[in-house]
Amino acid sequence: MRVLPDNLRDFLKQPVGQLVDEKELLELLQNEKYIVSIGDMVTYTLLKNEIKPVFCIVDYKTRRGECSSEMIELIKSFGNKSVIVENPPATISDDLWNVIEMAYENLEIGSLRIEIEGEEDLASLAAIYMAPSDVTIIYGLPDKGVLVIKPTPENKQLVKEILDKM
Repeated sequence: MRVLPDNLRDFLKQPVGQLVDEKELLELLQNEKYIVSIGDMVTYTLLKNEIKPVFCIVDYKTRRGECSSEMIELIKSFGNKSVIVENPPATISDDLWNVIEMAYENLEIGSLRIEIEGEEDLASLAAIYMAPSDVTIIYGLPDKGVLVIKPTPENKQLVKEILDKM
């Protein structure tokens, strides 16, 4: 299990990737082959706009508390398969790491919904680090917008440096 040390918390508030609003996000994703969405709001935004990620990672919580029943219903309707993973706050559990790795190994099989018991706040680090080059990862940055990240060697190296400190 990887645990976020206190001295990295502020660093992780800095955006990695391209910060966009909803309109820009939908335009950017039109031609992407594989999309991974992390977080309930971004997953909900994709699904309501009929954009299907290959897998999503959700915990049915938003910054303001529980998701609305409408959000939960739409998110739960997504995915050929779903898996529940325990992941405490400020961590990347071994189970979450392994499920993300398995999801990438099976991109062609169909859509997967990864439901987190705990928090998905650091799942983006594992998703970026393990992503094949043809994947686009998106996750929300509270009060700022959505981050769109390609798993370039530079982005993977930055994430590796963070993971190495956990």
